Amino acid sequence: MDTVPSRDKIKIGSNVFIVLKQDQGSGKLTEGTVKRIFTSSSFHPHGIKVELHDGKIGRVQKVSGTIP
Repeated sequence: MDTVPSRDKIKIGSNVFIVLKQDQGSGKLTEGTVKRIFTSSSFHPHGIKVELHDGKIGRVQKVSGTIP
């Protein structure tokens, strides 16, 4: 399984793919721009928790432009 990005790879304004709570079982990803970062630690095994500009909250699975 791919590793999720660490917090230092995620900035406010970054384009990212997150997994929403309701999509954790399916693994469906949602793309958006980071508005706020909730996770204070440098790494989380399920992904850094963020809020997107559209208000959706989830854990970052990859940063746009990175190889899946």
